[in-house]
Amino acid sequence: METLNNLLEINPNYIVIGLIVLFFSLEQILKTPFKFKKRGQHLFQNVLFQITLVILNIFFITLVVYSIDWLNNSQTGLLYLLELPFWVKLLLSVALYDLTTYWIHRASHKVPLLWRLHRVHHSDTSMDSSTVFRFHPLELILIYQTGNIITSAVFGTDVLSMALYYFILYIFFFFEHSNLKYPNWVNSTLGLIFVMPNHHRVHHHQEQYYTDSNFADIFIIWDRIFATFKELPLEKMNYGLKEFDEERKQSFLYLMKSPFINIERRMSEQSEELKNDSEGKPAHSNDKNGI
Repeated sequence: METLNNLLEINPNYIVIGLIVLFFSLEQILKTPFKFKKRGQHLFQNVLFQITLVILNIFFITLVVYSIDWLNNSQTGLLYLLELPFWVKLLLSVALYDLTTYWIHRASHKVPLLWRLHRVHHSDTSMDSSTVFRFHPLELILIYQTGNIITSAVFGTDVLSMALYYFILYIFFFFEHSNLKYPNWVNSTLGLIFVMPNHHRVHHHQEQYYTDSNFADIFIIWDRIFATFKELPLEKMNYGLKEFDEERKQSFLYLMKSPFINIERRMSEQSEELKNDSEGKPAHSNDKNGI
């Protein structure tokens, strides 16, 4: 217990800095599956998102912690109805935070207002470890932080389990987004339960049929259970969103204002055919998901 507390008392910003240094350095040293240019400029633009988030989140994280502590003091949530060993409750709580995030993430692809914010993350046409930072701050603060409070209210999770969840999540995020080669056996073993890089690469595919899949962050079992799991060979990966496939639309300033701009979702004919087949629509249907 003391070891866990000491681990979680580490400033999360130090953990994030250590992970980006590690994974970004490995991407420059090792042979990578994709050859992308202008990595320094790409890193700089994405780091600006993280700096903005850290500044804006100072107030909101305090509000989240206060809210969860208040809910715990009121013994609100399903876990208070059960007598569970400490470690079982802790690990179950981590899984429940991940489950809530799965459904919020899934909704972010279906609800137009939420997609306006979330498409910032999917805009990256050359995904690497720094893509972890490319989230609109309003999405992380207003949507996902609210989700943490909802998780606590429904299930009775606490601040300690939330801290452990984010500690694990940071590691998975950099692992999943990095432009590194991993052995195939990880997909057939660890990939049965946990999200692997190839799973998340499918989620960042340009084709909406694949983008709307593999929503989990830590436990891929959510996608397997709720029928949103898809696979695709590495050589067929094509990152980003077609409507953001311009250099000026990859800048921090443009992406920060993009949720407030009407940008039509551009789908290829192949993506529309795949979507129509999955929904049982006629092949000639040409409806677009306008935002």
